[in-house]
Amino acid sequence: MGIVNKRNAVVGWTVLKLGKRAAKKKAQGAVPGPRTGGVAAGALAAIGGVLFFWRKKRGSVSG
Repeated sequence: MGIVNKRNAVVGWTVLKLGKRAAKKKAQGAVPGPRTGGVAAGALAAIGGVLFFWRKKRGSVSG
């Protein structure tokens, strides 16, 4: 009996399908949605980026 047979192929296919489904659910749970503060986190990151570059640019002009 070889390693590649119908039974092992079906088991492998099932494991891949279930694994993909579990990975998708886990990934969706990791991303913050709009109700969990996703918008606030994005806005805070944007403001931080603007302040960081503004401060860096402002510091290089006087130097």
